[in-house]
Amino acid sequence: MKLIVGLGNPGKKYEKNRHNVGFLAVDYLIQKRNARKINSSFKGDLYKTSDFLLLKPSTFMNLSGESVVLVKNYYKIDNEDIIVIHDDIDLKLGALKFKRGGGHGGHNGLKSIDKHIGNDYYRIRIGVGRPKSKEEVIDFVLSDFKEEELECIYPLFEKIDAAVDDIKNAPSKYTQKEC
Repeated sequence: MKLIVGLGNPGKKYEKNRHNVGFLAVDYLIQKRNARKINSSFKGDLYKTSDFLLLKPSTFMNLSGESVVLVKNYYKIDNEDIIVIHDDIDLKLGALKFKRGGGHGGHNGLKSIDKHIGNDYYRIRIGVGRPKSKEEVIDFVLSDFKEEELECIYPLFEKIDAAVDDIKNAPSKYTQKEC
């Protein structure tokens, strides 16, 4: 059994934030794969298909690891069977990158997960663009996507859907046409 974790912040206020692109991707997978909700007692909402558990932590981004470790330990899931989907400001809007392990790059959700389970898990990084200055990062990731940006992001979810079945052999990078 694989665990797919979408990173984001709970609540309507954050629904279409750049930081919530992991939640948006997991919502797509839940619908596409007809996942059913099985539990909310892991500090998040947990869904199940025949092959996957899908998790949307309700701990807010900075504490995502608390939710992930609870599911990992309860279901005895190895790190190599964990896939975390998250936003990445170091990738252009519409870019997608698959990798295993590595640093957190300053991403607080990944920092939390690394603290609780280590960093040897798969990541699907979704490019959300970059603000003009470092001082704008927090406001930028907590801002909503524009409609035309979402039109660029939504097609990536189909690529993610195809990749999660065989993440070990997924191409390292996929770039959508310029957005």
